[in-house]
Amino acid sequence: MKVVAVTGYKSHELGIFDEKHTGIKYIKKVLRKRLISLIEDGLEWVVISGQLGVELWAAEVVLQLKHEYPQVKLAVLTPFYNQESNWNELRKEQYSQVLQQADFVDSITKRDYENPGQLKLKNQFIIEKSDALLVIYDDDKPGSPSYYLTYAKARSESSNYQIFYIFPDEIELAYQDEMLEW
Repeated sequence: MKVVAVTGYKSHELGIFDEKHTGIKYIKKVLRKRLISLIEDGLEWVVISGQLGVELWAAEVVLQLKHEYPQVKLAVLTPFYNQESNWNELRKEQYSQVLQQADFVDSITKRDYENPGQLKLKNQFIIEKSDALLVIYDDDKPGSPSYYLTYAKARSESSNYQIFYIFPDEIELAYQDEMLEW
């Protein structure tokens, strides 16, 4: 496996409205652990669409991991131009920093937002261009990751496409492990 797409909930779906929220630390900790495992098994590219929340946090983790694993690369394939146009300044800055440090950046549809079909196309395109999906997901809270999962599950039925789940209990365990270390 050379290319993994990473997705999960948008920050507001997790009730996270501030980048100082302590939950982000544990989400990143679990993403880091999973990504290291994949990198050590030959992963070369991590692909995100650049949406707020899990995807941008995963990008930040990848950018940190590049110091230890310079062979890993980050691709940001946005669904359309200027997806950040309605975000607040802090989110725009976070996004801009990720884009500046990414190894590859492009937009799937070469125009600004026009319709929800661009988001469907993005999900389908990223699943087609990756070998696996790493997704933070809770069966009891479908939310935005379910759109990626629709394509990933269909692809996994007809090929060796893999889906790696990170469930909330794994993030909770990362928190509990840190509390035990105190």
